[in-house]
Amino acid sequence: MNDHQPGSAAPAVNFDKLVQRLDESIQALEESRSFARAGKLPRVFDIARRVLLQPGGCQVIEERAQRLELAGVFAGTDWAEPGILLPSLTTYSLQSPNTDTVVVEAISELRLLAVARGLYLHPSVSAEQAHHYLTQVLAINLGLLFGMTGEAEREQGKLALISQAVVQYVAEHIGYEHVIDSLIEEIWRILQQRPIQVTDVRRMITQIALCRADPNADLGSSGRGADRLISSLYGPTRACSEDPGTVVYTQRLESMDAQALQNEATGFARSMHDTGLVSPYHAAFVRFILEDQDALLSEALGLSSTGRDCLLCYRELVHTLIQEGIFPETAQGLYGLALMLERGILYQPPVAPALWRQIRLSLCPEARERLQLAYGYEPQPAAWLIQGVLNMLGQPLGVGQGNNPTCQSARALSMWAYNDPDYLLQMVAWAARDNEIMMHFEGKPVSSAQSAGGVASEVTLDLDPVSLVVVPHLDRIYAEMGRLCAGREGDPHRWVNPEFHGWSAGRGFAINVDVGTGKLDNPEGFIRHFYASYHPYYNGNQPLIHPQPAGIAVTDSAARFIGWHAITILRVALDPEGQMRVYFFNPNNDSGQNWGDGVRVSTAGHGERFGESSLPFEQFTSRLYIFHFDPLERGEPADVSQDELTRVLDAIYRSWGVDRVPSDSLQAEPPRTD
Repeated sequence: MNDHQPGSAAPAVNFDKLVQRLDESIQALEESRSFARAGKLPRVFDIARRVLLQPGGCQVIEERAQRLELAGVFAGTDWAEPGILLPSLTTYSLQSPNTDTVVVEAISELRLLAVARGLYLHPSVSAEQAHHYLTQVLAINLGLLFGMTGEAEREQGKLALISQAVVQYVAEHIGYEHVIDSLIEEIWRILQQRPIQVTDVRRMITQIALCRADPNADLGSSGRGADRLISSLYGPTRACSEDPGTVVYTQRLESMDAQALQNEATGFARSMHDTGLVSPYHAAFVRFILEDQDALLSEALGLSSTGRDCLLCYRELVHTLIQEGIFPETAQGLYGLALMLERGILYQPPVAPALWRQIRLSLCPEARERLQLAYGYEPQPAAWLIQGVLNMLGQPLGVGQGNNPTCQSARALSMWAYNDPDYLLQMVAWAARDNEIMMHFEGKPVSSAQSAGGVASEVTLDLDPVSLVVVPHLDRIYAEMGRLCAGREGDPHRWVNPEFHGWSAGRGFAINVDVGTGKLDNPEGFIRHFYASYHPYYNGNQPLIHPQPAGIAVTDSAARFIGWHAITILRVALDPEGQMRVYFFNPNNDSGQNWGDGVRVSTAGHGERFGESSLPFEQFTSRLYIFHFDPLERGEPADVSQDELTRVLDAIYRSWGVDRVPSDSLQAEPPRTD
């Protein structure tokens, strides 16, 4: 979650003076002739943008919405007739990289809020119509409402703060109860992905609970599916169903018999595995039974025979991890612990000793400060880091990059947790204890402490504990490796990815974009090569052995290019319907995305495991621009049918490749639209 408030990164300004300048610019627009109006608009938009970036800016614009409309800010645009506006299109406008588009959309939303609240009697839209429209806008833009950002918002930079501020301001005055059903659906969709960082989800559930408890909030028939979510945090078992507080709950545990404790353990496990959320009461229960009821621990964690065996073999280690890292505040670590035991990775010889080192690790002041800034002072930062380690080892596909352009670093953490857990623990130890990570690039040492800077100017605090400590170091090393490739012909990922991610990344490299011009470069050969390397029907039915780094061209829901993004290809397999799909890890905080032109990334319902995204093989290939492979294991590219090849090429030309066809290429003919 991004706790950054609009305007907090901007230099100090005199807000009253800024509002005065806004009024003057509106007056100048009002007094101008129609032919001169276009020359006055840029100043209005610029000052309105600056006002919206300040706390209280939305209220200022709302109060002046009628004046702004009558002065002509919407004249000649789609916003001039609010009665025909479509809520579904607000997503494009609010996420646009164009400053004026975002500002005009913001003014329009605040205008309709003024209408809905009776502050502006509009000639063509009633208060009821405006209210209904804004309710739909909130439901469609839930991510903005709760500060959950993706690629589009990261590309926007500060503009995203305006979009978030406007949507949140509208929600405060329209009422969250009007979007409860959409909110519940959204929460379950996110939980299906099993993210490590669940702060946003907890905020949403808390908001629903507050709405239901508010006698002034008329929920009507909405919110029926909220009970399971609310209880997962505030009362998952009978003994804590009324949310009595952990102190009272612990006192109740002391008077329970064996059967009652057994029921509590089963209830907690069922709730945790059903939702992926852990209640603070669960942590209180586990800490209580450790003293003399530890036989219930496997029940409380919901372990299968695999997890039970692992727990029995490493009983002392597990107990110590709980004692040092699991408190009501860090309860979420129990889910990571359960899944880590189920993975059986403790049987790998280096992992258990590395976890003992983690328990006793002395944190450097820098790591301690970052953890305290993000999570507070209770419990100790070391406990938060243990919780983070447990979650990352248990949920390697739950890593998110937060509001940072650090998809490469998030991907690396996920790959190591998935494939090389003791290496991940080594990285955590170096970053948290020594405040330095040392890697090697083609034999040359690369230090995070001596790097000139990373991809992100500043890594935000909206990350899980491991990412919070390790990503700033990885980001600087990744950027430094890129600088060491300066002057080389081609894409630096060719050399950086294998060195950065480790030996398991394929040394073969394919790209379908010319780095110098940005134009497509032999896309047909690229597609044939990808099929030959990854598609079971063309590679001799060889499953993918190690997850492989790859790059996609991210597009929005209108299939417009947004930017390049790092992902991990995990496996290629037939889904339950018999369709070949690529299952991949997307470090973006929400992997269920609409990439336009019918390409909707699935996160559940097509054979996905928790944390996986998937697309049909053709659709995935149409957004792929970089992949790695083993140069000694190649299929036969010529076997791919021409029809399949044409479908993928057409999808590229309809989306991110629309302006990238080389002028001298035979493929410069207009893309097919059939």
